[in-house]
Amino acid sequence: MNYFLIYSVYVLILSVLMGISTWKLFKKMGYNPLFAFVPFYNYFIIQKETKHPKWWVAMAYLPIVGPIMMTVFHLFLMKHFGKSSFTQKLLTVILPFIYMAIVNYSKDAEVETEDELYLTEDEKKEKKKESFLGSITFAVVFATIIHVFLTQPFGIPTGSMERTLLVGDFLFVNKWSYGYRMPMRPLAIPFLQGTIMDTGQKGNPKDDPKSYVDAVKLPYSRLLQFNKPQKNDIVVFNYPQDSVHTAIDRKDPYVKRCVAVAGDVIEMRAGRLFVNGKAETVLGDQKVQHKYIAQTGSQLDVPALYNKYGFLPLQEIQTQNGYLYDFQGLTDETAKEIKALPQIIKMEEHVWPKDSAAVGYKLNAERDAYTKKIDTTQSIFPINKKWNQDWYGPLKIPKKGDVVTLNQETLPEYQWIISEYEHNKLENKNGKIFVNGQETNQYTIKQDYYMMIGDNRDASLDARFFGFVPEENIVGKPMFTWMSVEGLFKDAGSSYQAPTKIRWDRMFKATNTGEANKTSYWWVAVLVLVLFFGWDYIMKLFKKKETEE
Repeated sequence: MNYFLIYSVYVLILSVLMGISTWKLFKKMGYNPLFAFVPFYNYFIIQKETKHPKWWVAMAYLPIVGPIMMTVFHLFLMKHFGKSSFTQKLLTVILPFIYMAIVNYSKDAEVETEDELYLTEDEKKEKKKESFLGSITFAVVFATIIHVFLTQPFGIPTGSMERTLLVGDFLFVNKWSYGYRMPMRPLAIPFLQGTIMDTGQKGNPKDDPKSYVDAVKLPYSRLLQFNKPQKNDIVVFNYPQDSVHTAIDRKDPYVKRCVAVAGDVIEMRAGRLFVNGKAETVLGDQKVQHKYIAQTGSQLDVPALYNKYGFLPLQEIQTQNGYLYDFQGLTDETAKEIKALPQIIKMEEHVWPKDSAAVGYKLNAERDAYTKKIDTTQSIFPINKKWNQDWYGPLKIPKKGDVVTLNQETLPEYQWIISEYEHNKLENKNGKIFVNGQETNQYTIKQDYYMMIGDNRDASLDARFFGFVPEENIVGKPMFTWMSVEGLFKDAGSSYQAPTKIRWDRMFKATNTGEANKTSYWWVAVLVLVLFFGWDYIMKLFKKKETEE
């Protein structure tokens, strides 16, 4: 069903609840009780009668923002009828339509007028407190609108995009780069992605409370989609194989490079990427890295290497003849420089043997041994191919409208598309394939797909493992780095951890230009601060002017 049709039903239900629980209160305020049922206008009346900004009503039914604003309006209405104690406010927040209905159908509910001249000192203090809380509410709502509808911050906790994006970089992502994806879970706690906190087994999000109401669902819809991801774009998307969150927009956010778009053919040859038979184009800001193994006669000065080259995760193993160093990701240039060090006896790039399948298995319940069941998140996609990180493909990226052949050989390649991403019932019984109950040997792709791979090619959980990224999972394109802290995220796979320090040279620098010399966006930060503090100040001036008149 259409997104906006479903959302209209949602608004209608809320309006009916509002009307049933407040119609008598509207009548006591001197209005036709039917106005309590009219979307937007009912809250407009509340703002008018309680002498609060009427333009706030425009935000009443926005996804995520709307519930916050409705709560504020409900509090205004209850205070207008003398319900302003802590308990009454709490009931208004947690049981809005139930508590307002109790007040609505009670006999003692009457409008309480407020005369500034006769306020006690305690009442004046309370009024100042409410004014302060109103400013806080405005700030939260303002930040929520920016977060939900314009740009969203993301942090880089792993080195899959080193050295293009660094561990500890914090990015602002433009949600309109590929058209704005409408929220699919409109009832949610602002600023939280999937879960509220880690309350159960440490590191296991499946037993943690969700930050959204899963029961209130809306279908996928995207507005003003003038552009789609292009080859070499750095893209933020929701991890397709996140089994914890069924809501697409609540799945874990990932950032990788789009190396191939719908219709392209991708291939890895000895760790090198080829698209449509041609070697990849490496942009000016792109630092492709690979795994290198070094044998040394003595210990390397790793802190000195870190200071020179930046992020340098490695495993250091002492041997009878010296040391063995497993570098997770080095550019060819950096590898050449390290190889020239006097301690180095032998150093070469690690490349998986051809035709050796990279298959991972799940841990048992005691987490002390592996089962025979394949862990698809740790295995090369599709699992029936003898491929690995370095020898991969050729694989064609599905395009909307493509008619693909279904058989036992091709099914692992398309099963997630059919069942998970395009929401069909898929069955494989007795060598026969059924889609929505109908036996078939072909399927028509319903949306475009993309191949997202990290620049750190041997230290990246990317599309080579989890497969194609659906268009509906695309969030947007990173704009700039607003904060960068080295050593903030510890690497469990590295023998050495970087010291904690702020990378001032990366602050407010563009992240997705393809150019080696980044543009600074410091003026954006200044503009946001001016808007944030200036708007509230201007509104207070207007309010003061209205009071004087």
